[in-house]
This record gives sequence, C-alpha cells and structure tokens, in this order.
Amino acid sequence: MSTNTHHHIGLIGSAISTSLSPDLHNREASRLGLDDYRYELIELDVQADPGRPLHEAISAGYTGFNVTHPFKQTIIDSLDEMSDDARTLGAVNTIAVRDGKSIGFNTDHTGFMSALRTGLPGAELGRVALIGAGGAGSAVAFALAAAGVTDLRICDVDRNRSQELSTRLSQSIPTATATPFTPDAIELILATSHGVVNASPIGMTGHPGTPFDTAALRASMWVADIVYRPMQTELISAARVAGSPVLDGGRMLVAQAADTFALLTGAAPDRERMRQHLTELVAAQSIAA
Repeated sequence: MSTNTHHHIGLIGSAISTSLSPDLHNREASRLGLDDYRYELIELDVQADPGRPLHEAISAGYTGFNVTHPFKQTIIDSLDEMSDDARTLGAVNTIAVRDGKSIGFNTDHTGFMSALRTGLPGAELGRVALIGAGGAGSAVAFALAAAGVTDLRICDVDRNRSQELSTRLSQSIPTATATPFTPDAIELILATSHGVVNASPIGMTGHPGTPFDTAALRASMWVADIVYRPMQTELISAARVAGSPVLDGGRMLVAQAADTFALLTGAAPDRERMRQHLTELVAAQSIAA
C-alpha cells in the first residue's frame, strides 16, 4: 500500500475521452484532503503497444495507473511484477509504481465481487452465463466462481479466448465448472441460466446494441452489465422491462475505483459518496449530450 503524499495517476486505454474516472477519483481525493493528487487520461490508439507509454509516464513521475480496454492483457509483458490475483486472472487493471518498479493488480475482480454482493444480494448463483472473455471478463469469471457459481458458461466471439479462460478457471477453482460456448448458442444457454453478465464492450458509448437478443430475458433471471457509459445500457433497459433483477455497471466501477484508490494512496475512500458522485456525473453527461 502506498505511503506517498504525492499521487499522479493515469488511466491507460483507447477511446477514453469521455471517461468519468478522472472526475470520480479527483473529487474523492479532494474530499479526503489529498491536495497533491491528480488523475489524468493516457489515451492510446487501439492497436498501440502500451509498454512504451507506460514507461514514459513512470519516468515523468506518474505514481500509479488504471488500465482499461483493450490493454488489460497486453500490458502484462511490460510490468516488473504482478500480484498473485492478477497473475491468476491473466489481466491487470491497476498498476502501482513502487521503488521505480511497476506492479500489476486487479481490482476489477474485487470490484465485481463487491458489486454483486451489494447490488444483487441473495441472487441465485448456480448457473451463470458470461458474455466476454477479455481482461474484464476474466476478472468477472473468477469473481463469479469465488462467489459460488458452480456452472459458468463463457461466451466470446473469439472461441480460443473463451476456451482458454474456461480451462484456466476450471484448473484454478475446482469447485466451478467453466464451459465455453459460441454466440449462436447464447439463447439456448440463457434458457437454463440463473443469471447473465455482459463483460463485453457491447452497449457502451460507441458500441451500441445488446450482446444477445433480449427476447431471451425473463423475470426469473438476473442481469448484470459492467458497462457504465451509459449507465442505463440497452441490455439493462430491456432487463428492467422483462422484470429481471439488474446490476448496472456503476456499482462495479465505484467498487473497483475505491479499491484502486485505497491501493494506490493508502487512504480509505467513502464508497457511498463515490456512488453518489458517479450518479451526478452520469446525469450531467446525459444533459450535456
């Protein structure tokens, strides 16, 4: 955990100009009296190698980072060390700089676990479908297994990626069976699932739509989306109409942001205050649009 009083944090990602993370982090830092705190964007081309910008930022005095789509896996080779969780997950969304070394962590994992516990208490977790097996999907998959899911069905447009994640999870958590499936089988899989999580980019600003035909939704199945821009994705809207219990992406965003904040600063953020601030930011962004 950091003991520095100076904090310069960067968010590494592609197409992140509308990210709410800088405002979310900077406002909480101000409320906690961390005057020497800055959280800024480091926007890269989607095809870029994030390694060089990471090292340049460290040389420029950055003390930590968040990492988002599509670099949560490709940045791993550029790190000096990784936490056990991040190594197991095969994805990094937080990087701490300590004694000049870059150390990868994953607060998506803990963030989703917290969001699931507080946002869908008592949800049936036996059989769950997961859409998306990238960096965020990997974190969500392990969080679901740790929460008690015993039958996880993993779908990705890249069959190799869903297969790799299924194998890795089954080997790491013997109590959970993970099975890959293809997009054309989603409706069939959902028919016997207790819940579904969208961990793909589909539904976020710039990627409109839903990850599957929402006619497959039903009131007895809970629906979670990790997309938070917009908070009310097309999937979440359709799920509400169907009467399904829902978990929006804002809960995971706030939970992982709070975990990241604590990890990189050593300070304890107020999670409810951050949730309220996120609600205000989303509302202001909607009005501006």
